[in-house]
Amino acid sequence: MWDSVRLLRAAAGFVVGFATLALLAGGAYWLSHAAFFRVRAIELCSILEHAPREQIEAVMARHAGGNFFAAPIDELRASLERLPWVRKAGVRRVWPDRLEVTLEEHVALARWGADALVNAYGERFAGTAQAELPMLSGPAGSEAEVTRRYLRLIELVRPLGSPIEAVSLSARHAWQVRLANGIELKLGRDGDAAERRLGRFIDAYAGSARAAAGALIDLRYPNGFALRVSG
Repeated sequence: MWDSVRLLRAAAGFVVGFATLALLAGGAYWLSHAAFFRVRAIELCSILEHAPREQIEAVMARHAGGNFFAAPIDELRASLERLPWVRKAGVRRVWPDRLEVTLEEHVALARWGADALVNAYGERFAGTAQAELPMLSGPAGSEAEVTRRYLRLIELVRPLGSPIEAVSLSARHAWQVRLANGIELKLGRDGDAAERRLGRFIDAYAGSARAAAGALIDLRYPNGFALRVSG
């Protein structure tokens, strides 16, 4: 008898649970397909300096008109982040019928190779810039490493009185720096050791850096450096 009661209670619980799940699933389906829960506007809430507004508006237009609850905001976000100059995109639902889009643009730190830019995070992105920017280069995938090294070298070379014009990392991981006054610095391999060699050179030669304008300075020696002045 008691076994029968337990079985009846278990069966009743199962039926109630199944019915509840069915109601929830049906309600979710209805909300995600109801015609009067439509996305009627997608609003851009960021002021843009470089990102292409026409392309951004075209992407947003493709996602307008869908259901408010089923709007593919992750897909919209990913589509926006593939556009030039867009670093990050945020999309949120605003009841009852609107999506808000916020964009973070890349801030160009330097040029990368012939046709790209990098930001201070070492992230490479497509874009063009009118401003005078240093040139960074290196093997594929080395953007973050070269950017970090460039930011460190800025302070190191300050006593030389000329800003960095280019930093390059070769396929063999050798570093080279060119200053705006034409000085070429061959630092060799191992970035940290290269910085120490550069520091020794600056300590010894910073006061005479103007006389070395346009010189090629080879710092790949353990206890010294070679200097070749044009002419």
